[in-house]
Amino acid sequence: MAAPSSAADTGIISLRELIDFIAHVADCYPDITKEFPQQLMDILSQHHLVLEPELREKIVGSLVLLRKKDLLDSATKTLRALIFQKILMDLRTSNSKTTNHKLNRTMQTVLFNLVSSDRTSSKGLWAIKLTRELWKRQIWTDAKAVEVMKEASLADNEKVIIGGVRFFLGGDKEREEMEDESSDDEAIDLGRVKHQVGINKKTKKKSKAIEKAKATVKKKERKKNQPHPLNFSALHLLHDPQGYAESLFSKHLQNTKSKLNLEQKLQVLQLVSRLVGLHKLHIMHLYSYFQKYLTPRQPSVTSFLASLAQASHDLVPPDDLEPLVQKIANEFVSEASASEVATAGLNAIREICARQPLAMNETLLQDLVMYRKSKDKGVVMGARGLLSLFREINPEMLKRRDRGKEASMGLRSGEKKEKRFGEQETGGIEGLELLENWKEEERKKRRAEKGLPSDAEDDEEDDEAEWDAWNVEDDDDSDDSGEWINVQSDVEIDLSDSDDEKDGPPTKKAKQGDDDNGEKANPEIEADKPEAPKQNLATTRILTPADLAKLQELRTEAAVNAIVSGPKPRRGQASNATRHTDDPLTAEEIEGLAALSAGKATREERIAHAKEGKTDRSDFKSVTAKRKERKEAQGKSTTNKEKARRKNFMMTLGKAKSKGKRSLVQTRNVLKAHQERQKRGGRRGNIG
Repeated sequence: MAAPSSAADTGIISLRELIDFIAHVADCYPDITKEFPQQLMDILSQHHLVLEPELREKIVGSLVLLRKKDLLDSATKTLRALIFQKILMDLRTSNSKTTNHKLNRTMQTVLFNLVSSDRTSSKGLWAIKLTRELWKRQIWTDAKAVEVMKEASLADNEKVIIGGVRFFLGGDKEREEMEDESSDDEAIDLGRVKHQVGINKKTKKKSKAIEKAKATVKKKERKKNQPHPLNFSALHLLHDPQGYAESLFSKHLQNTKSKLNLEQKLQVLQLVSRLVGLHKLHIMHLYSYFQKYLTPRQPSVTSFLASLAQASHDLVPPDDLEPLVQKIANEFVSEASASEVATAGLNAIREICARQPLAMNETLLQDLVMYRKSKDKGVVMGARGLLSLFREINPEMLKRRDRGKEASMGLRSGEKKEKRFGEQETGGIEGLELLENWKEEERKKRRAEKGLPSDAEDDEEDDEAEWDAWNVEDDDDSDDSGEWINVQSDVEIDLSDSDDEKDGPPTKKAKQGDDDNGEKANPEIEADKPEAPKQNLATTRILTPADLAKLQELRTEAAVNAIVSGPKPRRGQASNATRHTDDPLTAEEIEGLAALSAGKATREERIAHAKEGKTDRSDFKSVTAKRKERKEAQGKSTTNKEKARRKNFMMTLGKAKSKGKRSLVQTRNVLKAHQERQKRGGRRGNIG
């Protein structure tokens, strides 16, 4: 057989036809064609890079045909790995420059049908591996790929189910790690490459290496300047998260005939709880399902506690969560419990209450807070974490002595109060008061420059000129259109904030009552009054891009000042503050080990931290030391003087002995020769 790369067109066509013919009649002559499948596999594995595309497709198609005729054993791992790598490589190549939507849709449809056609077969593992690999490499980032994995997790084969579930639990993390690895590649040192080429003999190969290095550096710079792609999490791209979570729960967890073991059920439960917490879903019987697993003797109980905390959110009825919190407190947190058990219970209760504070009652909270006086460090940290949480979200449930200064001041001013079930915070632009204060200071500076008093009214002309480009011109014919109605400016209009109030005009008695209430106002209400005009800037002005940029700058500055000047948070509080609500809650965090070891750095980290605190010693180095470092960085060699100085002492003994035995005439001749060499400029002399 001729080499595939050197064959002519006619030869390739005849070879394709021969391969096709033999593949179709191979079942009729099994003895003669016994080695034929292996020969095709060898051609593919050895020459797949240089084969003509049509010939390569024909070989793969013939192998598939032989497999259908049971002439090829699919248990060959090398063949499966080769086909998988080939499919993956083709998809990556097709999407390298631009996204090939047509090919991606076709491939996703094939994989979707592969999973959904036979739910009991393990063929779906191919779809899982391909989809997960392409998702990790950010080639597939759409909802269709997520639907393939959704179908896989609802299959009947255990391996396919767990493959789909693991994708939702860890696929996004793999993608982030892959992105970090690609961004952390070592940059090519162009200076060093040029220096090496300058020292060695100049060849075309070396010049090509320089050009290649330049192209690589330019490509990396372009990638840095490119905008970051908008990558949604797989859990956010689900079409019907409520239906999907209910299907998972009923099929794999509630079903008594499920073949999944405890570890696999835990993974499904983690996925269901993440879906419930992320999308704020409500599944009937989910919280009652946790009841039988909340005992210290249950294997992997911390994973159940973490899943329960993840499944909690502010729209879960408190009646569903309160019995679970009470059971955790009774089973885990007691004087007779081991310290690890009590720590896990306190941490789990804190995580649940952080998501739904109404699940806690006042009596139980005050009992749990008393554990901050325990002798065990983990229990103390758990109780303090619970105390600091309720100081922040609802200090009224704590005793007066446990509230702390900030919480007490917040209660007096009305800033910190208990939220009702389902109550949502009113939206606003974060940090807008900072921008308003900055604008006020700028106005005062302008007045001072013009010599005006600081409380004088601002010039309206400057503001009008500033906003001319933003205002829409009013038409004179707007009155005739029937859409606008003139309203007298001096008429008082009473706007009711409640739908329950009567529509009639307020009586004189009511007005007098309002005036009396205004005179005898509560100091707590007085403290709230300055809060009202904070959003005034957003309701009266359109924020320009310059305003938004300044707002971001002021926010950053305020955050930095708060970190620098504020009190240092405890280890557990710091880790809770840095975790995002979308991040998964792990069993280690419930156990408390992560919080305890969060501040303990390794030896290398401690050394690096110590070096950071020291001043840069390179400023105090000698010229010789700096020159030596520069030479080593550039890859240059040392001089003969340096080599002689670093020479091994035992190797210099012979010369030292011979020096001591020299006569005066020999010494004179050596010195004379040395002086002459110095005049000439060394042994070779000053050439040119």
